[in-house]
Amino acid sequence: MTLEANLVLIGPAASGKSTLGKILADELEVQFVDLDEVSAPYYEEVGWSIPRLVERIELVGRVAAEREWEVARAHAVSRALTDFNNAVIAFGAGHSSFSQAQYAHQVAEALRQVAHVVFVEPCEDRAKSLQILRNRSVASKNTDWIRESHDFLAQWLDDPLARRLATTTLHTDGDSPLQSAQRLLAELHLASAPPYDS
Repeated sequence: MTLEANLVLIGPAASGKSTLGKILADELEVQFVDLDEVSAPYYEEVGWSIPRLVERIELVGRVAAEREWEVARAHAVSRALTDFNNAVIAFGAGHSSFSQAQYAHQVAEALRQVAHVVFVEPCEDRAKSLQILRNRSVASKNTDWIRESHDFLAQWLDDPLARRLATTTLHTDGDSPLQSAQRLLAELHLASAPPYDS
């Protein structure tokens, strides 16, 4: 198996991007990068940090603070795609969701060099997908992602920018992470063997 450029996973929180990313990187024998875990120094380059985000949330609310923070998220995407080559990169949900055109454009331009941008979601049924994501979020992070009457999970699932950025969509419900990963590799013609079947 070979990977000539980065493979990027995008989509809502709790869609399994990090779990899938680790398996895909293993199968492809390349580095796995969780953007949430490497973004801190990139945020700092444009004057942001997680503590500052928390402060802004307390002052202006989560929705407004997330909008302010878009400059940092877009910058992190651009920098990570420059710093990491031939890697599988999982974006945190907010790294492919932008309300301001300039940051949406910046991320779209950065991803133009990526051959495979995969939107990960449970299934085609929007209501079922949202419920699966909600249940996973509550179970794993103790949050339903609803803040100030704003449903962030629904925003990330429905985000038109993320849908446009994606070169393919992967539905995972009913498959194990390994099955999903190997099915994706086969669909992208990156697999050297038939996908896992059990």
